[in-house]
Amino acid sequence: MTVSHFLRLPLPGNDGWQALKRKNFSIPFLAWVVVLPMSLLPPVLLYFAGVHYGDDFMPGFADKEWRFITTILFLAELLTFFIMGWLIHSVMNSDKMEISYHDAYLLAAIAPIPLWLSSLALLVPVLAISVVSVLVGLCFSSLLIYQGIKSLCQRSDDDVVAMSATYTVMAASLLAWGILMATVWAF
Repeated sequence: MTVSHFLRLPLPGNDGWQALKRKNFSIPFLAWVVVLPMSLLPPVLLYFAGVHYGDDFMPGFADKEWRFITTILFLAELLTFFIMGWLIHSVMNSDKMEISYHDAYLLAAIAPIPLWLSSLALLVPVLAISVVSVLVGLCFSSLLIYQGIKSLCQRSDDDVVAMSATYTVMAASLLAWGILMATVWAF
């Protein structure tokens, strides 16, 4: 899959999700090749920002235990992948949309990529750029989840059900993300 195929995944009417499904990547492959390396981006860049920018980035930013915080963040991101795959499978099957475990974990691996990439904004020591980057990443992740649900579910002809399922998955994702961020700032 090329970058142009990936960029078209959030758009309606493309066969990118079906092409990914046909590749039949195993769940361990997705975890090792997609989730693990991409999950490293936010902790590494957050550690970089915390150590190099300090209070210039945000008041109180320099006084954190960045090694501990970023390790917990990394482990929580890995755990979140497995929980989100299970959640997507449960939500879709309870809404009678029928998605396989494989496809649920494919969606759980691909959907957070824009959020992981948004952490690249931490290379610029401006808080506003990081905030905007995260919001844009969140929008693209939501679109990926919606289009992924519509493409990967066997009964995806009902837009209202697909939007409802997307809302449920995104609400759980935001809750998990909020808990992660609260954990980061608590230390």
